[in-house]
Amino acid sequence: MNKLILANLLQRPLRSLISVLSVAIEVIMMLTIIAIMVGQLTGQKRLNNGIGADLIVRPGNAVFFNGVGGAPISAKLAPVLEKLPHVTVASPVITNLSMSDGVEVLWGIDYASYSRLSPFVFLSGGPIQNPYDAIVDDVFATAGPGHHVGDTILILKHPFRISGIFAHGKGGRKLISIATLGELMGSDGKASAFYLKVDNPKNIALITSEILATRGLESYQVMTMDEWLSLMTPDRIPALNTAIDVVIAIAVIIGFLVIFQSMYTSVLERTREIGILKSMGASKLAIVSVVLRETAVLAVAGVLLGVVISFMVKGLLSQKFPTLYLDMNAVWVVRGSAIAFVGSVCGSIYPAWMAARKDPIDALAYE
Repeated sequence: MNKLILANLLQRPLRSLISVLSVAIEVIMMLTIIAIMVGQLTGQKRLNNGIGADLIVRPGNAVFFNGVGGAPISAKLAPVLEKLPHVTVASPVITNLSMSDGVEVLWGIDYASYSRLSPFVFLSGGPIQNPYDAIVDDVFATAGPGHHVGDTILILKHPFRISGIFAHGKGGRKLISIATLGELMGSDGKASAFYLKVDNPKNIALITSEILATRGLESYQVMTMDEWLSLMTPDRIPALNTAIDVVIAIAVIIGFLVIFQSMYTSVLERTREIGILKSMGASKLAIVSVVLRETAVLAVAGVLLGVVISFMVKGLLSQKFPTLYLDMNAVWVVRGSAIAFVGSVCGSIYPAWMAARKDPIDALAYE
């Protein structure tokens, strides 16, 4: 029976190849698009893991993503927060989603206080000295043609001189003065959030209660950095989960329809062969088994090819867009492979059932 299955697949190589490619495309579509979506959250975690803050304070109506809410609060709150007992540093930050030079989140910082949260590690150059100085991380500096200290880059369509290149993990790829970014945004003296450093982690609960007890700050969001980073998962963002489900559904439908069409046509073409098998005593279960096993072989080949190509695509995208995080982890590889395999097998169930129901007399008489 195994030889029969292999012979059937090799007898129609083009159709078998198309079926394998359809499953591979299904896997590539799922893994690549999901890697980009989930990678943005992973990237945010990596970009924030070197800030050095213990707490983040944001307005009560702030949205999840950095920068989407603009700069709604006064930067003058920084001295108020820093005067609280057990707070050693309070640094105002503006994060603003920009699409003027490509989609990115721009960061405006008060360098003096921000560097006190955790010192910058400069690979070349140094800190911001002038209003139109920018410091960039090593990932951005090595992207594309590369950037060096002294080069000019555009931020919100204004030229900035790169004064330093630092090790990534400080929140943004490009950091400029909070005063300059506020001016360019029309939000002078404003901030999006405050990053706080405390004298002792044991005092975090006390500091949180003191902030919420301060007049005007009762409705503010106060989170530890661990709590903030824990929000950066697909489960915490319903829209992202919905987008992932839509991608999976479209991919499964494509694979299902191609396999269904392929196996349905195959059964029609092999009506006489099925009649011979049934006349020789093959049961309905045996006929169903032949069709499903053929599909399983095609699906396994397609899944393996899809996974290999997906990693190749990831490598190409990483080379072309070094600042783009792609999270193609083992969990999603296994999950995507399983979804593609099961969807393909489901696509062959009706053709298999149709083959099993054929009357052997009619099948033998079929021309």
